[in-house]
Amino acid sequence: MIKNSSINQKTITAAFSTLREHQWTQRQTNAEQRIAKLHKLRASISAHEAEIKNALYHDLHRSAEAVDQGDIAACYQEIDDAIDNLATWMEPVEVETSPAFDNNRARVIYEAKGIVLLFGPWNFPFNLLFQPLTQIVSAGNCAIVKPNELAPHVSAISARIIREVFDSREVAVLEGDVDLANALLELPVDHIFLTGSPAVGKLVMTAAAKNLASVTLELGGKNPVIIDKDADTEEAAAKIAYTRGINSGQVCLCPETVYVHIDQKDAFLTAAKATFEAAFYIDGELNQDALGRIINERNLARIQNYIEDATSKGAELICGGQVCEQSLAVHPTILCDVPNDAVIQHEEVFGPILTIATYRDIKDVYGQIQNQPKPLALYIFSNNDAFIEDVLAHTSSGGVTVNNCIMHCAEQNLPFGGANNSGIGRYHGIHGFKELSNERSILYM
Repeated sequence: MIKNSSINQKTITAAFSTLREHQWTQRQTNAEQRIAKLHKLRASISAHEAEIKNALYHDLHRSAEAVDQGDIAACYQEIDDAIDNLATWMEPVEVETSPAFDNNRARVIYEAKGIVLLFGPWNFPFNLLFQPLTQIVSAGNCAIVKPNELAPHVSAISARIIREVFDSREVAVLEGDVDLANALLELPVDHIFLTGSPAVGKLVMTAAAKNLASVTLELGGKNPVIIDKDADTEEAAAKIAYTRGINSGQVCLCPETVYVHIDQKDAFLTAAKATFEAAFYIDGELNQDALGRIINERNLARIQNYIEDATSKGAELICGGQVCEQSLAVHPTILCDVPNDAVIQHEEVFGPILTIATYRDIKDVYGQIQNQPKPLALYIFSNNDAFIEDVLAHTSSGGVTVNNCIMHCAEQNLPFGGANNSGIGRYHGIHGFKELSNERSILYM
């Protein structure tokens, strides 16, 4: 095991050499062989459920119920989908030829990319490691996996599961910090899969360019919410506020800036505050088992600075704002009328803070969103189809949920990913299988 800064370059080189030699055998595995490995992965996760829950509680104060409903269920969904459909996904696709090749045959086959370097994130360090790994393996690739060092307990159990399930010729797992990550980025891999921030995504893309490796970058951004003036504002506020608090706001899909018609502002704030109170407090005391905690002191200080900077520049603090250093907690917070020069307006918060902006003319909202980098998600609350289509026509994002937040990510048949600053590439289901495959065109003459 490699940890912290004690990087053993010989170990890295040896692991990569083993994978490189075996990749040509791995790519020839059939659906039955790959499915057998997926069954083994599912069984190992099932056998270690208690340890997974314990690890996520230690690292993120995530409740066992939240782990069951989110992390573990998401892994099972991805694995089960691949088990059920992989044989079909792997079948060659016959292509109708153009008139110039009328007497010839054409088809597309899906072959493994080769060696994939997989970096796990710290906010969902288990399922966002094993969901992409499922698709990497389904496509017949070998992999080097680096769990995230900021979630050390999850890193340890993830490494244990990988070693139980996979031969080191198929999947190598190495634990360590940023020094290890930098060393791995020097390897001439075929593909890099990262879930992380846009800043780290740029570093990964730069490293990939040295070897012209392809990339899947699942990043983030400031996800806007637009509430139609005729929508059910109270219902919208309840859904928005609840999802803002998931994992203490440390979710790349969390709503950030809410655009509400000025006539509906007071109704929205009342309902949002009530939701925060009901979901994350018991008798007025913060229920950290429901909220979770911030990953470490550095990120806690970053979030606290956002609040202090915004309020010092004139933002109205509607509720929350308290920070508890000992328990790494930030109370669910709402800020209104945040000035454009506040730091929070230009950074992904990754904390339980909603910023509220009002509008009279929806065109003003479009202008503000268009001047920001493309977000990972956009949320629309409206029962007016014309309004929804107008928003879609004037904005761009990785994905959209209408009349809720985050849920488009849970639909297994939809491709999940970002746009430009919020990511490159798509995965989930067949989209992930194709993302991790080389779509090879063949013409028979």
